[in-house]
Amino acid sequence: MMNESELNSLDAEASNKVQILETPEERRVRQLSLKIIYFTMFLMTLGFSIILTGIWPYLDKLDKNAGKEFMGYIIAANPLGQFIFSPIFGWWANKASSVRTPFIVSMIIFCFASAMYSCLDIVENNVKCWMVFARFFVGVSSANIVICRSYVSAATTLKERTKAVSLLTLAQTLGFIFGPMLQGLFTPLGGDGIKMFYNIPLSMYTAPGWLNVFLGLLNLILFLPKFFQDKRVAAREQMLMHGKESEKETWKAIKPDYLVSWALIFSLFVFVFNFVLLESLATPLTMDQFAWTKKEALENMAYIMTAGGIIACGTFMMISPLCKKFKENDVLIYGGFFLMILGRFTHIPYGTETPKLAYPKEYGFENGTYVTFKDDDDAVLGCPFVEQKWCTTTPKLGFTEFIIGYLLTSFGYPIGLTLIQTIFSKVLGPRPQGNWMGLMTNAGCLSRIFGPICVSMLYTRFGTLVIMLFTLVLMLIPMIWLFILKDRLYIEDFKNRTVEMEDMSERRNLQSEKDNIR
Repeated sequence: MMNESELNSLDAEASNKVQILETPEERRVRQLSLKIIYFTMFLMTLGFSIILTGIWPYLDKLDKNAGKEFMGYIIAANPLGQFIFSPIFGWWANKASSVRTPFIVSMIIFCFASAMYSCLDIVENNVKCWMVFARFFVGVSSANIVICRSYVSAATTLKERTKAVSLLTLAQTLGFIFGPMLQGLFTPLGGDGIKMFYNIPLSMYTAPGWLNVFLGLLNLILFLPKFFQDKRVAAREQMLMHGKESEKETWKAIKPDYLVSWALIFSLFVFVFNFVLLESLATPLTMDQFAWTKKEALENMAYIMTAGGIIACGTFMMISPLCKKFKENDVLIYGGFFLMILGRFTHIPYGTETPKLAYPKEYGFENGTYVTFKDDDDAVLGCPFVEQKWCTTTPKLGFTEFIIGYLLTSFGYPIGLTLIQTIFSKVLGPRPQGNWMGLMTNAGCLSRIFGPICVSMLYTRFGTLVIMLFTLVLMLIPMIWLFILKDRLYIEDFKNRTVEMEDMSERRNLQSEKDNIR
């Protein structure tokens, strides 16, 4: 029989085993910090999307000779900055004792660049280059997205991680969708707007930038120690679960499925590429196809994207119930990819009617008559056939088909984006995911770099038929790839128990052993 000292030793061992990862207060602080990370992800994607529908009319107002192809470079400047600086911010976050400082610096850059974008009306020379410069540094600030992803991986338990990744993806999706909607709310200000200090106008083009400044300052305040505290529980959980001395020792033997991982990274690239197609081309496409004015295009797209945002929110709420009834891989392939492909198919123009042709503001007719049209003249509304030769031959995209295709995308995009990242996190297993999440972030950056440039160039030179067929084929490639790997995409819940469950079981065993001894 054991003496009292040995029994007390068992008591102490049992007590140590049931030590939870954190106290209730520490958990509350950690959850608040995670919510700040979700808001940061929302703001960074909002900063990219809120000006997308307004870039073309804003650029055309500031520089009549810039052209739609240059618009693609302006849109691509944001993800280019993010792509270049993501590894730098990731390295900085790994070296720093807390991620607070990198986040605060990124918020300062975000506010400065957003304010610069909203002050372009007072720039006299090379305004289009300054616009590229401003958007590039907004992208530099959004490199903190890689910290958001790695922090969520480090600050959640295995039990929490899937839900946390889903919430982070939801924040990203809502930022993309509601950005154009917020842009539309400022259309009553008009193109000239209201003069503020130093003759800087508050217009429907500049107000989104000032909103970014306000939200960026709010985000910066939230990263102060009173609100945000760097609480990472994943490393401790892993060490306790596996009885290891270090985190590295715990996950060193765990190897992810590399083929599936790269398939999911490529799938994200294609998904974001297709979504950027709609966001970057929505305004010029509707102006060309439906002969809308700049203001009508911004207002109408705001209504359409608001409806899309509501659908996306509802769809996100349905993802969890769907994944309980069907396997996640099936929901991804048939719910995400298939709906996106249907959306692209619906946008393929057919029929014999061509868009209304738009004359240049200064045009010389064959009979020698030279005419100068006003900005609001009906003759300059529609498809500019002088710049875009395909306007006279390519069938018009129907408004009903455009709406149906957009709504299908609003269903498919949240499903695909959420489940790609959720399954990706599960494929990697219970391991630190910062480096792999960095690769996925860069895949999204590349699609937002090449997407606007590619689609703007294809649309300007070849029209709607070619651009929709191109993106349709592009969507089919990852869908087929994932279908081939379908069985490897389905990951059961982690067989490892959570720390709390394991500790409780061990406590019972120790208690039982004590009772038997006594």
